Amino acid sequence: MSTADRRDLALSFNRSAAGYQNARPDYPDELYTDLIRTTGLRPGDRSVEIGCGPGKATVAMARRGLRITALEPGPELAEQARINLAGTDAEVITTTFEDWQPDRTGDYALAYAATAWHWLDPEVRWSKVASVVADGGHLAVFGAGHAFPEGFDPFFTEIQQTYEDLGERVEGWPPPTPDQLPDPSPEYQAAGYVVDDVRRYVWSLTYDAESYIALLRTFSGHILMPVDKRQRLFARIRRLLAERPDGLLTRHWVSTLVICHPA
Repeated sequence: MSTADRRDLALSFNRSAAGYQNARPDYPDELYTDLIRTTGLRPGDRSVEIGCGPGKATVAMARRGLRITALEPGPELAEQARINLAGTDAEVITTTFEDWQPDRTGDYALAYAATAWHWLDPEVRWSKVASVVADGGHLAVFGAGHAFPEGFDPFFTEIQQTYEDLGERVEGWPPPTPDQLPDPSPEYQAAGYVVDDVRRYVWSLTYDAESYIALLRTFSGHILMPVDKRQRLFARIRRLLAERPDGLLTRHWVSTLVICHPA
């Protein structure tokens, strides 16, 4: 993927700024507890968040007493983050990580990215993080993806046919279970980082048709999907869930937390 394509996809989330905060799940509290414990962060330590969105992770980190510089390229998302972070020791800057010019380098105890690392230019991100974090500082990367444990909701198998009919086939179906996901450590080690910890967290949430559609509206593939295809997909979701007595589906989520530091 080219740098321009990557930026266009990343900025597509700005179109769903209003819905992102409510529709996307919060990260597990245990994740933040493990992150703070492993890195040894203390209240007042400086951190930089890369791609903060509306502040889903930023708020949780600010509540733990960190001073945060939060970077977000989408103007609408950045403004939503400022609203959500009012009264905290966090500053939101409307910029990409690649374009950001910090006042001082080597001054941050932590650089972290929540569901944003994969949008960064791989030719820039590793070296820039290394220049930003202080001696003994860390990089933490985590996200929230769709998990498919044994016995996952059959709705997701049923809806795959609709995606295929729309020419939006999901490769590698069915996907691996959470314990079959690959270890991300080699990627970090190849970039010159020492991996301190890797942890996974799996949880589930229940959705009715409209709340699930609201979630899908925050994903780049659905944001950029042609309107007619998107309407057909959403109509099929409504029909499938209307056939269930409770009208609900269960979606599992998985977060993989990687904590590392420059070698």
